[in-house]
Amino acid sequence: MSDITLEQARKAVEAAEKKAIEIGTKMNIAVVDAGANLKAFARMDSAWLGSIDIAQKKARTARYFDMPTGDIGGLSQPGGSLYNIEHSNGGLITFPGGIPIKNAAGEIIGAIGVSGSSVENDHTVAEAGVAAIQ
Repeated sequence: MSDITLEQARKAVEAAEKKAIEIGTKMNIAVVDAGANLKAFARMDSAWLGSIDIAQKKARTARYFDMPTGDIGGLSQPGGSLYNIEHSNGGLITFPGGIPIKNAAGEIIGAIGVSGSSVENDHTVAEAGVAAIQ
C-alpha cells in the first residue's frame, strides 16, 4: 500500500490554506495517511475550535470508505443503504469537505478533511488540497 509523504501532506495543507484565504474563510485542515492516521494538520488563526474534530473526522471518513464525504452523506439519508453509518467508527462525518487523495497510479494514499465554513466552501478548499499533489 502506498502512503502519502509528509511533504505531500504539507503541500496539500498549504494549498488548502491558500484557497481558504482566497475565498475569505478560516479553516481547520487535516490530512491522514493511507491508514487514516493524522499526517498533517493546520488550524488557521481564529478558525472554529469545534471544526478541529470535524476536519479530522472528514479526512478519516473519506479514507475509511474511499469516497468523498458528501457522497457518503447522500447514501446515509433515511431509507438509504448507509443510513446511520455516521454512528460507526467512533463517529463519522457525512457531509462535504472530506476527499480521498490518490497517487499518479490511482491508488488512494490518504485523504484530506476541511471544516470551518459552509460545506460548499469546505469542499472547495479540500479540492484545492487534493489538486496540489495530484
